[in-house]
Amino acid sequence: MIHVCSLSRMPSVVETTGAEHVVTLIRNTTRVTRPKNILEENHLILSIDDIEDELEGMVAPAETHVAELLTFVQRWNREKPIVVHCFAGISRSTAAAFITACAISPERDEAEIAQAIRAASVTAQPNPRIVNFGDKLLGRQGRMVEAVRAIGKGSFGGAWVDEAEPFLIKI
Repeated sequence: MIHVCSLSRMPSVVETTGAEHVVTLIRNTTRVTRPKNILEENHLILSIDDIEDELEGMVAPAETHVAELLTFVQRWNREKPIVVHCFAGISRSTAAAFITACAISPERDEAEIAQAIRAASVTAQPNPRIVNFGDKLLGRQGRMVEAVRAIGKGSFGGAWVDEAEPFLIKI
């Protein structure tokens, strides 16, 4: 299982799920404290901003970041869940979780995985830049990009939300 959450919920999600692997997608890593039961080699930190285009002074997600993610998740033995989080649990983490699901389940249809994410979270809004790199590296020929486009932007019920509710993707 792939659990997706915000930074503030990450420690409790790790504890309640028994996860032993964590993916962090946050630029300001000083805010992140690795849970005690997570070994350093089982914690991938991708120091990136949540942006879709290059912006001066910010760290745009790059193909090398997604390649690191793919290498990390291929080492995950899947005996216990993995937790993927960003600051709010809305964009970077949902993109990384989508890529993870596509990578470890190459036979699954991208649209099916994207629809499962939408069904699990109305606020999920996978970062398209990150998804684009995942699509390219996994050789999915634009199907991942289209699947994310098809589920649309996350719905916030007309109100701003600081963070999403944690959710899971079954694999």
